[in-house]
Amino acid sequence: MSAKSTISKEIFAPLDERMLGAVQVKRRTKKKIPFLATGGQGEYLTYICLSVTNKKPTQASITKVKQFEGSTSFVRRSQWMLEQLRQVNGIDPNRILHHTCQRYLTDRKPEFINCQSKIMGGNSILHSAADSVSSAVQKASQALNERGERLGRAEEKTEDLKNSAQQFAETAHKLAMKHKC
Repeated sequence: MSAKSTISKEIFAPLDERMLGAVQVKRRTKKKIPFLATGGQGEYLTYICLSVTNKKPTQASITKVKQFEGSTSFVRRSQWMLEQLRQVNGIDPNRILHHTCQRYLTDRKPEFINCQSKIMGGNSILHSAADSVSSAVQKASQALNERGERLGRAEEKTEDLKNSAQQFAETAHKLAMKHKC
């Protein structure tokens, strides 16, 4: 059974949802911070899935799903409603997402940028929404960078505290030995 069909059965079917598509994504960089318990379970595969509910009114969502190394099951990690999209960068466009936005969103639709015109169907209204999604992506990227910097500072502080503790233990041991004699 393929990963996509397994994700559909394990993650979406039990919640009465239908998966429309899934793509495997990879992290840009990998930072290992061994002392910090981040809840991760080692290496993993990440999939971004597009799904809709089977009940009316139909709602569409984007879900991040992970499969950890050595495991055959998948875990739902994050989910966003399609209405939350502000912009979609179509460097590698996927027609399913554009079609789903057109079908299930009535009020505010995301802007699609860098998309081929055949995918867009000539609809230029979507370009204005793309700026807001791009802004959201930039803000999220900035937040992730700031988090990485904070984690780096925490790692340095932890190392300093470890060294201080070792020095204290050595000094305490020397004092104990001095007063024993």
